[in-house]
Amino acid sequence: MAKRKTTKNVPLLPLRGLLVFPSMMLHIDVGRERSVAALEQALLEDSIVFLASQKEMTMEKPQEKDLYKIGTLAQVKQMVKLPNGTIRVLVEGLERGQFKSFVSNDAYDTVEAASYPDYSERDAEQDALMRMLLEHFESYSKTSKKISKETVSTLSDIQEPGRLADMVASHMPLKIAGKQEVLETFDVTKRLEMLLARLHNEQEVADLEKRISERVKKAMEQTQKEFYLREQMKAIQTELGDKDGKTGEVSDLKKRIKAAGMPESTEEAAMKELDRYEKLPAAAAESGIIRNYIEWLVTIPWNEATDDRLDIKFAAKVLNRDHDGLESVKERVLEYLAVQQMTNSLRGPILCLAGPPGVGKTSLAKSIAESLGRNFVRISLGGVRDESEIRGHRRTYVGAMPGRIIQGMKRGGTVNPVFLLDEIDKMSNDFRGDPSSAMLEVLDPEQNNSFSDHYIEETYDLSNVLFIATANDLGAIPGPLRDRMEIISIAGYTEQEKQQIAKNHLAPKQLKAHGLTKSQLQFKDEALMLIVRKYTREAGVRNLERQIAAVCRKVTKQLVSGEKDKVVVGVKAVEQYLGKPMFRYGIAETENQIGVATGLAYTTVGGDTLQIEVSLSAGKGKLQLTGKLGDVMKESAQTALSYVRANAEELGIDPTFHESQDIHIHVPEGAVPKDGPSAGIAIATALVSALSKRPIRREVGMTGEITLRGRVLPIGGVKEKTLSAHRAGLRTIILPKENERDIEDIPESVRAELTFKLVSEADEALAVALEEAKQ
Repeated sequence: MAKRKTTKNVPLLPLRGLLVFPSMMLHIDVGRERSVAALEQALLEDSIVFLASQKEMTMEKPQEKDLYKIGTLAQVKQMVKLPNGTIRVLVEGLERGQFKSFVSNDAYDTVEAASYPDYSERDAEQDALMRMLLEHFESYSKTSKKISKETVSTLSDIQEPGRLADMVASHMPLKIAGKQEVLETFDVTKRLEMLLARLHNEQEVADLEKRISERVKKAMEQTQKEFYLREQMKAIQTELGDKDGKTGEVSDLKKRIKAAGMPESTEEAAMKELDRYEKLPAAAAESGIIRNYIEWLVTIPWNEATDDRLDIKFAAKVLNRDHDGLESVKERVLEYLAVQQMTNSLRGPILCLAGPPGVGKTSLAKSIAESLGRNFVRISLGGVRDESEIRGHRRTYVGAMPGRIIQGMKRGGTVNPVFLLDEIDKMSNDFRGDPSSAMLEVLDPEQNNSFSDHYIEETYDLSNVLFIATANDLGAIPGPLRDRMEIISIAGYTEQEKQQIAKNHLAPKQLKAHGLTKSQLQFKDEALMLIVRKYTREAGVRNLERQIAAVCRKVTKQLVSGEKDKVVVGVKAVEQYLGKPMFRYGIAETENQIGVATGLAYTTVGGDTLQIEVSLSAGKGKLQLTGKLGDVMKESAQTALSYVRANAEELGIDPTFHESQDIHIHVPEGAVPKDGPSAGIAIATALVSALSKRPIRREVGMTGEITLRGRVLPIGGVKEKTLSAHRAGLRTIILPKENERDIEDIPESVRAELTFKLVSEADEALAVALEEAKQ
């Protein structure tokens, strides 16, 4: 503890945010009236003031408790009044001091202060502390760069330990409380040790700040470098014609990627491609490829879905509104939807609507989509023979793009559309791959939740899609692909159904298409039935619609030319507008014929009838087949002939007929290829008729495969063949006994007008088809 020297009453000058050490000279700006008055009083006496720091800077009129009791006795060297009214005073610190009493006068405050000068004899310990303090201070000055070399040099010349400590403290970045602690340390040795410790800490902090500053500087340099390069890139892009550069476009794509709702792995891949795209110049060839790829990723639906309307009653209403007939088909569709409603899920078998053209397969799929409240997407697979059409092309190829499945999903806009695969039986294959094999993954519910498109590369979930396929010929669909689908056969329409379709759908549609109203053109029911019977012969209704359109065109011409104001199309008007009938309604033959049998055939456009003719001529048993018959049909003819020869006596035929007669079997419409085993019984009947001279009943149609023993085997397409027989006016149908179950599929209105004869042996069929032999 330093020894007290003197005690005196001196004016008090409170300091805010400032502390003056002994031996320091400092300019102080004084603005408070009481402080100015204290300075003026000190100048009147011995120019000595007591400088005490305030504990709180905001205190305007500090009291004794608001001041540090230990301060500095200082001498006022100079006082100058500034233009703004503030007094600038130059003070010099003399000694440490401590006030004992505080007297507040009207004009200023005074204190009774005792001075404490540094009394100590310099020793070796202090010398060591002074040397270390100077070394640390010099090192600190190099790190902080806030202390000049002149200051360090000045401090090196100080010999008094206490004064050196005070000067070092005045140059250190200490807060008022820290400096006050140094000021209150009267012991010089302790003061040196305290400052040495403080200086050591400050050195560490300064070193840390330097390292942080260097790191920040490097980061700033990297940021500035990137900014400079981006600005250069913008300038280059502007010169190349890309005025705004890629910044706005990349930002927009980034937002779209985030908003697309992709799986995490797909989003990560998209962001990587976007980063590549951002770094490539706009003129680079790969830039457009990447841009197109990202555009596909963000436009494909990833999580957008429509809410399913699983209402079986509404679905039935829509199907009945849009389609007449097809009761069994609509019933199967409603069963399918009912199961999905019960399970609240549409994951199940893939439906395949199979039938002739024009029977309403596509419109049925549209109705299913409407009943479910789903978007409808249709792609045509006819003529597709490249696997890439389904799976897409690799992005390395010029002009690469996704396959038709992904393109369809983009058009659909949701992850759960009704997706129609039209004409799935028309796909073929060549050296570029087999597209039907690629469809296996699409139509497999166990695999299509991770469908892989070569262009997109990322897996895509197709499990929520309701796939519906259409086909004309099931035989053209590969077995594994057909196995993945549930087949719903649509055989065709009856005459009554066609009439209702024309009345309720086709005629109103064509009236609208030709700008006509019901008051301008009306079709009578009997006129529509006449068009159905004598101007069309098909399973579907497309040609029927064409005939109605032809009538509408001619009527429109009459209305526009002023010939008529209103037209009602009756039976007589049909021939006027459409010309002579194209087909004969009813039985083709006017009387029973020898050697002419009516067979029933199934084609890809529905059922049809075949007139099988047998002619005998003198010869040596030669068999001639004409009519563009396929291999299977030729073999059926040979089988039928072998059966007749083996059973000639039982059939009432000369057993030696083959020795003197040649046989010619002909099926008319020779330009049309014909094949299949189902004409076997018809050929055998025609042969027996020709050889036995027994006529065949003209109202009888027949179908069935025949064996060498005379067995009649089952065939397919019973419904289609029966409808064609009904259209042709036949009244008795000979069917294999094992096809009895298929009769239930035939519409009730058709069954009521037909008589079905079920046979298992050829002689049973012959008994029905042939007239009794004349005695």
